[in-house]
Amino acid sequence: IAEGINEKGLSTGLFFFPHYGGYQKFDEAQREKTIGDLQLNQWMLSQFATVDEVMKAVQSGQVRIVGLDKISVVHWRIGDASGRQVVLEIVDGVPHFYENKVGVITNAPGFQWHLTNLNNYVNLYPGSAPSQNLHGMRIAPFSYGSGILGLPGDFTPPSRFVRAAFFQSTAPQQPTAEATVRQCFQILNAFDIP
Repeated sequence: IAEGINEKGLSTGLFFFPHYGGYQKFDEAQREKTIGDLQLNQWMLSQFATVDEVMKAVQSGQVRIVGLDKISVVHWRIGDASGRQVVLEIVDGVPHFYENKVGVITNAPGFQWHLTNLNNYVNLYPGSAPSQNLHGMRIAPFSYGSGILGLPGDFTPPSRFVRAAFFQSTAPQQPTAEATVRQCFQILNAFDIP
């Protein structure tokens, strides 16, 4: 299961994390509590209802996460019905949880790097840039949306993260659940890799 949600509202998803993460080595003596990385979503969704329950189980060593494929490493988005989201990254065999207040995740590099990279886009805002005077000449935006001039448009994970964070934080609140779901799918279409 790459993504899912259970009846308690716990949702999980995995995202590729090559060159940055690294799992513990398989240890035959601990095989009873060992699970493959690509099986972790199913395990979380079948066992838990909240982010706190997942974090406690992973941090207490209830489960050891190992790689099923030597070239594939992933990290996870975990959310619950309260709206809380965290990111789980395993680096050098050590699990790290990060609060995900942005509500966005993409692929590598690490989540903390993506959050730091958002500082490069502090100038973005919804709407239009104001008109300005430049040596007595009035300059004005061509059209609506000039406040997001500089938003990266390529399909690398860092650019998708910035776009997703901006769209998620500036999307208007919809009046109904159905309208919200439609808006979510419209936003997600902006991340389809051609």
